[in-house]
Amino acid sequence: MSFKSIIQDMKGEIGSISKKGFDVKMGYGLRSRSHRVVQDSVGPVVIDGLKQSCWVNMPPELLRDVLVRLEAAESTWPARKHVVACAGVCRNWREITKEIVKSPELSGKLTFPISVKQPGPRGDSLLQCFIKRNRNTQTYHLYLGLTQALTDNGKFLLAARKCRRPTCTDYIISLDADDMSKWSSTYIGKLRSNFLGTKFTVYDAQPPHAGAMAKSRSTRLVALKQVSPRVPAGNYPVAHITYELNVLGSRGPRRMQCTMNSIPASAIEPGGVAPTQTEFLLGGLDSYPSISFFRSKSSRSDSFKSGPLPSQKEGILVLKNKAPRWHEQLQCWCLNFRGRVTVASVKNFQLVASPENGQASQEHEKVLLQFGKVGKDLFTMDFRYPISAFQAFAICLSSFDTKIACE
Repeated sequence: MSFKSIIQDMKGEIGSISKKGFDVKMGYGLRSRSHRVVQDSVGPVVIDGLKQSCWVNMPPELLRDVLVRLEAAESTWPARKHVVACAGVCRNWREITKEIVKSPELSGKLTFPISVKQPGPRGDSLLQCFIKRNRNTQTYHLYLGLTQALTDNGKFLLAARKCRRPTCTDYIISLDADDMSKWSSTYIGKLRSNFLGTKFTVYDAQPPHAGAMAKSRSTRLVALKQVSPRVPAGNYPVAHITYELNVLGSRGPRRMQCTMNSIPASAIEPGGVAPTQTEFLLGGLDSYPSISFFRSKSSRSDSFKSGPLPSQKEGILVLKNKAPRWHEQLQCWCLNFRGRVTVASVKNFQLVASPENGQASQEHEKVLLQFGKVGKDLFTMDFRYPISAFQAFAICLSSFDTKIACE
């Protein structure tokens, strides 16, 4: 049997499983009912839907070879959805697929939903994405660029909705473009600003590393027990963004600084390590139903790979915007975005690592995140290690907010 026929038979088997109660969403995640209860005269019999596939008993060596070849062949979206589908065939397929598919740090690919919480690729390459803004609904959608051109629809990654409050502004970030509520199971974090729109805090719905403390008023105490059945585990501050005041407009373009609380300053150096989440923490039975194959028996402390946590002596990673240069002929401030930005805007920026104790190295010259305008409601967002897509998206959202005191 050829490799192509194996894949075709596998797709047919996945379709039959879907009809039996295992609903495969051919895209960014899977939704399943892995157990069905069949009533008979003896009593209820539990049938595990993940073990009913005829591919369960495939020899591990052959299975691994098939998945390795599929992973190499389906390297880009939308064809990469087949790699995601393989993880939902059965438990054996799921575990081997998760071993074969590397994190964005190593592969430069965003495959599973947890990839948006993991640091981007190392090296000189930037992971290219773009953001679409809808002024009417106050929503922002993040897409992975499939080609160099921005004419394609891209691969949907994240969505955010702007919520104005009397004293601040919240941007709720979700995995689902149609369900952007803080009470939703797809909620993964938020961005909150102060009254002036000059200071922002990025909150993650799960801890970025062991020992992280949550700051959340979403839960309540009832009879000395914490009750939060459908609320995310908490809000963990992972970054703080500050824009310098520029009331008189005499300092030129915006000046911003991002303090990445969970990333050590050494992460940008060769061999440096940043905390990497490996799965979503499920707070309840209904949490993240569309990505249920990420559920495991591991404890909360095993759900991420912690690098050396930033200490007071070592310091944490601080990002600052790269200073633009004044172009005499164009009479404007300019930055080299290498063709990724085409429209002048006060929102455009490039972030580099701020050197500790004034000792700058070559690594401090590398752009870790760049954001710029290419259309009326279209913006590019490119990032690399040690920043994740979620963190980069939140930082870029802060640029959309109105800042009367900064320009």
